[in-house]
Amino acid sequence: MPAAARNGQRGLILSAPSSGSGKTTLTLGLLRALSRRGVDVSGAKSGPDYIDPRFHAAACGRDCPNLDAWAMKPARIDALAASGADLLLIEGAMGLFDGAPPHGRGATADLARQLGLPVVLVIDCARLAHSVAPLVNGFASHDPDVRVAGVILNNVGSPRHEAMLRAALHPSNIAILGAVHRQTGMAHPSRHLGLVQAGEHPDLQSYLDRVADAVEAALDLEALVALAEPITARAEAMACLAAPGKRIAIASDRAFAFAYPHILADWQADGAAILPFSPLADEAPARDADFIFLPGGYPELHAATLAAAQTFKAGLRAATCPIYGECGGYMVLGRAITDKDGDRHEMLGLLDLETSFATRKLHLGYRTLHATHGPFPGAWAAHEFHYATTLRANGQALFDARDAECTALPPMGLVNGQVSGSFAHLIDRA
Repeated sequence: MPAAARNGQRGLILSAPSSGSGKTTLTLGLLRALSRRGVDVSGAKSGPDYIDPRFHAAACGRDCPNLDAWAMKPARIDALAASGADLLLIEGAMGLFDGAPPHGRGATADLARQLGLPVVLVIDCARLAHSVAPLVNGFASHDPDVRVAGVILNNVGSPRHEAMLRAALHPSNIAILGAVHRQTGMAHPSRHLGLVQAGEHPDLQSYLDRVADAVEAALDLEALVALAEPITARAEAMACLAAPGKRIAIASDRAFAFAYPHILADWQADGAAILPFSPLADEAPARDADFIFLPGGYPELHAATLAAAQTFKAGLRAATCPIYGECGGYMVLGRAITDKDGDRHEMLGLLDLETSFATRKLHLGYRTLHATHGPFPGAWAAHEFHYATTLRANGQALFDARDAECTALPPMGLVNGQVSGSFAHLIDRA
């Protein structure tokens, strides 16, 4: 169907030539700076990311959806983009054209094409001078359907350095929206899955204000906002995901923080009540829940607390409804987690599974899954990202699995009666 503009809604994508260019920091600064000026602005994050969206929400006070061009159907992306504020700032993942193998499907550029939005490139200039011009020109000319409308010069070393960069880019006729000079206090703590979670930052609001101050001083915010264009989308209805129960108890705290908001929203739209509980506070799920969900997160950082949470463990073991765990939640359903120091912590023992972080191994990539049993039958688009080593996993597998290149993988997950889970995060129906 032909594309149609969203009434009054405009958007802009912040991307970069590669990861580590400063996209997240600048996006947070822009969201906070614009919201302080009274602009109705919200953020979105390209790809399967649980951490950056929480910072986006903290920066502007509005929910931040994931927009995943590999795993989500176009109608879902359209609906999520349309649910934002008057101005939507989408933070890209990796480089602008970087996506899943073999052809880069799911890249931020795919969102630019689908939503009809211009791109602002964040350039890390720490080791660049005149070569910034061919870099920017190459990205601007690579795909005629992806329009690079402006650049932000980041990590600039001095006024002289900035002058060289601006002179090199002058013939390109691409708007330079400002130059952020190298400074302390802008970097953010990180760990192996990305940034430290928003709820763990010791002084998040002061940090966001500090970054916003730097962005306001360095960038032409009016010129940046003026580049935003109406969001376009195909007029297709989105099918919501069916809720696995009517009263869904969901573990929700710093150990279990990785639940996709769009999935929870679908369940609620299907009539389900969401009943959060905190395993770290030794809370049991609601006794009248008819489904229990343990999302992913960082249980390995809280393994001793979880091992000692007797009320939580007794509540799960006594449950008579289906129980499902993703990634970190899946590990907690197992017999034990060994932390990075080699200490073994007893978990729920509902699955014959043991995992360890004493020897880390990266598992990363999109997955196409198919289940013939368990609470989520059928085909799913999903993502896997963890460093756990599986020491034992015995029982019936939950999913048949393929990677992004359609290569068959070993079956994923386990099922033991009403209890099931896997390392994969479900995103949308395949």
